[in-house]
Amino acid sequence: MKLTRLILLSGLLVLALATTALAQVSPGDEAPDFVLKDTNGQEHHLQQYLDDGKTVVLEWFNADCPFIKKHHKDARTMDEVYAEFKDQDVVWLAINSSASGRQGAGLEFNQKAHKEYKMTFPILMDEPGKVGRAYGAKTTPHMFIINPEGVVLYNGAIDDNNSPSTMGETNYVRTALRAALSGAQLGQASTKPYGCSVKYGK
Repeated sequence: MKLTRLILLSGLLVLALATTALAQVSPGDEAPDFVLKDTNGQEHHLQQYLDDGKTVVLEWFNADCPFIKKHHKDARTMDEVYAEFKDQDVVWLAINSSASGRQGAGLEFNQKAHKEYKMTFPILMDEPGKVGRAYGAKTTPHMFIINPEGVVLYNGAIDDNNSPSTMGETNYVRTALRAALSGAQLGQASTKPYGCSVKYGK
């Protein structure tokens, strides 16, 4: 009886851990709060940005990923969209959830990447992967838009072309931001993210 109960409890624990690992925030959900430091050591608190009335864009990032290179090096997709909206109380944060020793990890590496890519917004370091898992970030890039009320408005891809080299015709994040900031309803609040898998640790 004790053995059966132990097996049952072990099974429930495994199920709970699996559920946590697969957690995914969807449009309409409350955005998980976080505090992370960027590559310059500056602290970024999501709730503080929201309290200041900001709309926040999150971009999961890995400088070695071909899809990140597509949108930061081959083209300036992310910085161009940010430039369009930064004067409308929009904050853009790249988050790197690569675990130590895995592709794209390391403070010094990301400091160099930030300069090489001439990024106009910060890279936040999430080496334990806690924030990435809380959002269910699957790919680099994986995009989220959060309104000042702390509600997730958009979850998905940056655009409609999942090639590592060809740009999409429709930029979902640009379209969603334009709608959100004008008070209109988003036509597409969720799409399938594409890119490299986020390099979480165990």
